[in-house]
Amino acid sequence: MSQLEFDSPAMADATTPLAELLRPASLDEVVGQAALLGPEGRLRRMLDGGDLASIIFWGPPGTGKTTIARLLAAEAGMAFEPVSAVFDGVADLRKVFARAADRKTAGERTLLFVDEVHRFNKAQQDGLLPRVEDGTVTLVGATTENPSFALNGALLSRAQVMVLERLSTEALEMLLLRVESHRDGPLPLDDEARAALLAMADGDGRYLLNMAASLATVPAEHRLTPVELADIVAARAPAFDRAGDQHYNLMSALHKTLRGSDADAALYWLARMLAGGEDPHYICRRLTRFASEDIGLAEPEALPRALAAWQAYERLGSPEGDLAIASLVIYLATAPKSNAAYVALKAASKAAAGTGSLSPPAHILNAPTSLMKDLGYGSGYAYDHDAPDGFAGQNGFPDGMERQRFYAPVERGYEREVARRLAYWDRLRAGKTGEGA
Repeated sequence: MSQLEFDSPAMADATTPLAELLRPASLDEVVGQAALLGPEGRLRRMLDGGDLASIIFWGPPGTGKTTIARLLAAEAGMAFEPVSAVFDGVADLRKVFARAADRKTAGERTLLFVDEVHRFNKAQQDGLLPRVEDGTVTLVGATTENPSFALNGALLSRAQVMVLERLSTEALEMLLLRVESHRDGPLPLDDEARAALLAMADGDGRYLLNMAASLATVPAEHRLTPVELADIVAARAPAFDRAGDQHYNLMSALHKTLRGSDADAALYWLARMLAGGEDPHYICRRLTRFASEDIGLAEPEALPRALAAWQAYERLGSPEGDLAIASLVIYLATAPKSNAAYVALKAASKAAAGTGSLSPPAHILNAPTSLMKDLGYGSGYAYDHDAPDGFAGQNGFPDGMERQRFYAPVERGYEREVARRLAYWDRLRAGKTGEGA
């Protein structure tokens, strides 16, 4: 019996999960993926063209990756061979390839579905390539990880990546309507509890159906409140993978909402990360980086405050130390922003790379020995504190290199004062040396 036959609703018994009972029977029944399966969707056009190429489905859990793969095989008239990168190894793949080769000889095609394909190591991924290239199988892989990081370049170049979106509230509502049609009556929820159930699903259709199944024992005439619903179904942990794509996505969201001075959104992303189990030390490290990179001298207190919050967390731990991090997030979000120091260092680094062999001018070199004095080290140096205005105005760039301006302070926060000082020194320098700013 094939996997497809085993999983069909007709073969279901009383123990079959609701998600399996309601699995779509055709691609038209798949919800929430119109960009791929609508009339002008990429996948629909590929099928209509009669040329199903290898595909990598990338998307969060419960968005239909496995279901779509099964239905693709059925619609394209291909044998469906599912394997799991978690549970199956090279020996299992060899058996699949042997069956696929026999089918190819008989003029039949095989769709090889690899769930969690990113969990195959490099050698295993490379082992798929010859069978994909010679047409023994058409590969459809499913992954929750960013394929750019999780898959070999060789494998990725032979497949089209198609992104599956987390299910919208409207798509999840359609699934609930199917549940109610299946049970011949409404779910035992009041309006607020229904909205809460959709929110707890967080875009995961499979999880929504599993939660709906847990309501089977509630009397049909009863209408659960959100509090009663919470007592029946366990609250779902926010989607987060400390080692995966969400780790970077949520940190990017926190960093960019801080940069956009959106304290409320930044607090939300911080809460998401803490609830998902992110290491607070990693968060503190990134916030310290933000203080240097995106605030800089616009608010010189940002960096010491970041280090103080980090130290406070190290001494307090969670949950008390979380408040120190939250306070820092609010402070950083509401502080004036400047990346002038970041830009200045990049510009100076570029100049240094092109002029790295130039020596400092002799007048700013120390001369601790008589030989160095004889060579002119320190000759002509003007001690700034001896100048009436405390500024000698001597050139600090290498001889033969034109003076450059790397640092351009912004008109925000403390850097307004820095800009005023630089302008003052530029005027003094021009008067003492005749050089422009």
